[in-house]
Amino acid sequence: MHRPFVLTKLGQVTKVAWESHQNPIRGVSRKPVPIADGELGIMFQGHSSFLLQFGTPAGATNVLIDPVFATRLVVLRRQRKPGVRVEDLPPIDVVLLTHAHMDHLNRPTLRRVVRATRAATGCAPIAIVPHGVEDLVATLGFSEVRSLKWWQQTDAAGLRITLTPAKHWGARMFSDTHRLFGGYVLEDASGHRLYHSGDTAYFSGFTEIKHRLGPQIALLPIGAYFPDSYRAVHTSPEEALQAFVDLGADAMIPMHFGTFPLGREPMEEPPVRLLEDARRRGLEDRVHILEEGETMVVPPISL
Repeated sequence: MHRPFVLTKLGQVTKVAWESHQNPIRGVSRKPVPIADGELGIMFQGHSSFLLQFGTPAGATNVLIDPVFATRLVVLRRQRKPGVRVEDLPPIDVVLLTHAHMDHLNRPTLRRVVRATRAATGCAPIAIVPHGVEDLVATLGFSEVRSLKWWQQTDAAGLRITLTPAKHWGARMFSDTHRLFGGYVLEDASGHRLYHSGDTAYFSGFTEIKHRLGPQIALLPIGAYFPDSYRAVHTSPEEALQAFVDLGADAMIPMHFGTFPLGREPMEEPPVRLLEDARRRGLEDRVHILEEGETMVVPPISL
């Protein structure tokens, strides 16, 4: 007799949750580095979370994408510490959320970020979300919540921000399938153009993003690709590298690996496979694997 599907899935989730609690949380949190006028700082926080610092004459414009500083996501425990502690963050101007999944939209983290920024400046950040996600952040204290559909743009804190398509899904639970999902391209006045894909499988949209927005830096997911059925909504390391080629970007920073055990591949495998394929294709100098808390500083663009 076949085991019922629900019991099979419950057993798999229980096993993964148990495994996530077996080892101590590794890594160290660091502090953001100073960013000069015209520079772009990209600080990896773990999983798909980043602190972006766009240098201006008046100081940096600070953006958080998909911040998750929680130790646990329901039953899963993180495997590595966040790259920075909330109390060490600079005041945040804008928070971008790619979709409603709990490993990308963590309400306790967002409350802490809002409180910390308000305590430091007296003002709360702006939240930008895909259409249909507004209700999940409406009561968290943001000064404003804006929602976008694919290819719509908004200007915030001196940045032009565009929501881009993705091949994924956006429900918070199971039945709220009205929620949109996607990635973002951010452009500042000095000409930096950065793309964060959100969660996505490989699809033809990467080429369209290249033609429409031409990002120079691409933050792309490389984990949770096994079993193969997961690749309906996630990219393997090799597919992420092909997406980078399709985008025509100058540099790739991988994400969505090493923090939460969401796939069944070994936790350490995704960056190894990515570098192997990058070497094979002669792209290793353009792939930058950051540790949690490490900042890649992109120099000013020569006009």
